[in-house]
Amino acid sequence: MSRIDSHKDRRRGRTRVVDADHAADRAVEATASTGPDAPGSEATGDEDAVKIVAASTVLSEAPPESDSIEDDGDLADDIDFDDAYDPDAEGVLAPGRDRPLLGRRRPDTIAVLLFANSPILESSIPISVFGVDRRDAGVPNYRLLVCAAEPGPLRTTGGVELIAPYGLDALARAGTVIVPAWHSPSRMPPPPVLEALRRAHREGARIVGLCGGAFVLAAAGLLDDRPATTHWMYAPALAKRYPKVRVDPRELYVDDGDILTSAGTAAGIDLCLHLVRLDHGPDAANALARRLVVPAHRIGGQAQYMDLTLPEEISGDPLATVISWALENLADRFDIEQLATRAYMSRRTFDRRFRTLTGSAPLQWLLTQRVLQAQRLLETTDLQVEEIARRCGFRSPVALRGHFRKQLGVPPASYRETFRARSPEETGDEEACARAVG
Repeated sequence: MSRIDSHKDRRRGRTRVVDADHAADRAVEATASTGPDAPGSEATGDEDAVKIVAASTVLSEAPPESDSIEDDGDLADDIDFDDAYDPDAEGVLAPGRDRPLLGRRRPDTIAVLLFANSPILESSIPISVFGVDRRDAGVPNYRLLVCAAEPGPLRTTGGVELIAPYGLDALARAGTVIVPAWHSPSRMPPPPVLEALRRAHREGARIVGLCGGAFVLAAAGLLDDRPATTHWMYAPALAKRYPKVRVDPRELYVDDGDILTSAGTAAGIDLCLHLVRLDHGPDAANALARRLVVPAHRIGGQAQYMDLTLPEEISGDPLATVISWALENLADRFDIEQLATRAYMSRRTFDRRFRTLTGSAPLQWLLTQRVLQAQRLLETTDLQVEEIARRCGFRSPVALRGHFRKQLGVPPASYRETFRARSPEETGDEEACARAVG
């Protein structure tokens, strides 16, 4: 069995995470005041990538074995979990980590955990990625176990009912457990599910939460003091409900070694491709991406898809009035001290309350909102970058370009070319032009 070098520290270096203390916020302020284009202030972005030794023999080229779980003996109930992190413990080395898989877990086995009332598209993503034999295209085969987290049939989008062939006990076989969706950020998942996830993690399994699945991982305590992401629309709710989680709503996915989370829908595909890349290298991931007709790696994060509207989760909080005022006056060059004054709080108290409410440091949130406003103007107007910078509260076009590229991974001109809503005259659609005139 080939070893895969641990990438935990590598991804920590590449992943932007929300600052956790006041000093970090001050550091962001210093960067903002000098401008992102000042010497020594450039973001490292993805240039810090570290070479991974991919496993070439993790999976056999033989057809997957029978999915029956009754013929392999009892589940590993007698494992001493206190020794779960012992590097000398018996077991195979799990993909991407330096601690072994214990019990009967196999690195080529992936369990997908389904819930009732979860969206069918998100639920089906890992099943489509890992459950289809594409060895003819050079994609290694995985063994997939689709597991019901609760008694079925599981009703999903449009009244469609799903019947999963396995239950929670099958998680004991998996080297990777994926929670692709969760139906309600305000509800707690069933306790047996949370314990099954904790046990899987203790035994060395890689745990993955796609989109709303991050709420299930957080409820199990697996995201405590870790960076994580989810759909940008639910990021404030995740930060508020689970304050120990370092929520970063800008990332498409966050790899923290043995725990991985992604943003919404399409970002789930991005993370699944990332798993294949970790397990089998870039060639396998690229081959799979071609089969799925998706980019092998997308540029930028989910910040380019965010909306400016105030999340419903925080609309009733006293700070919501200050946040609304800030969103309505982004063209003004106000700072965080002024926002704290409007909230009748000290700067330190304001910073703490703001992070609890939004999951982000105040200055980072403000810079994100200014960039979001620039996105909208690039999409819907012909304004020059100089005027857009002024309307978004940036001191200069240079500052706008620097923060725009840092947050989205692309310059304003490229973003406008990709997302701008073109008129019928620009697209040459004569029929649409005629309808508009008529």
